[in-house]
Amino acid sequence: MAFDTFDEGISLGGMRSKTEIRTMICYLFKSVGVPMSRDAVVNALMEKGLANYFETCSSFDDLVRNRNIEEVDAEKHLYQNTENGNMIAIQLEDTLAPTVRERAVECALSLLKQEKLESENKVTIEKGENGYTVTCHISGGDMELLRFSLYVPDVHQARMIRKNFYKDPDMFYSVMIAMLTRNKRGVTEILEELGSVI
Repeated sequence: MAFDTFDEGISLGGMRSKTEIRTMICYLFKSVGVPMSRDAVVNALMEKGLANYFETCSSFDDLVRNRNIEEVDAEKHLYQNTENGNMIAIQLEDTLAPTVRERAVECALSLLKQEKLESENKVTIEKGENGYTVTCHISGGDMELLRFSLYVPDVHQARMIRKNFYKDPDMFYSVMIAMLTRNKRGVTEILEELGSVI
């Protein structure tokens, strides 16, 4: 297969053909089975160096223009395969290396989970005179379960808190409840679980 894309950012075994990239995008939508944003698809292929950023964006736009994928939620900018897109995924699936397919789907599912977490739980960072205030919101569907604010002296710590909060918002909620109800056993179990993750 001829290489017709830029190589920058592509790891060994990545895709260097526009046909491969377009096929992979259709394959991702078919495999994941739920609408995804353009960013989620592009980031899934970028995450492990599977394709070049610019070529992936261009391939995505080509598929929209050729009606192989379509926008199904204008507010959230979510897309999915059309019937033609599903046919491409089925007919050309075998042209993609199995390891590349697996890595792309794994990344897409991980990013979808992250998008869901970030849409349900919010973090805001506000600059003040002497530092930054980080406010974390934990949602329980239609209601806010918990909101707390922390002061940090610099933006790097603020971003670290945001990043770690999004990894597991439920853990923060469990810690707060356990501490406020003086549930020593609960606190101990959470700390032990955190220690095993670290």
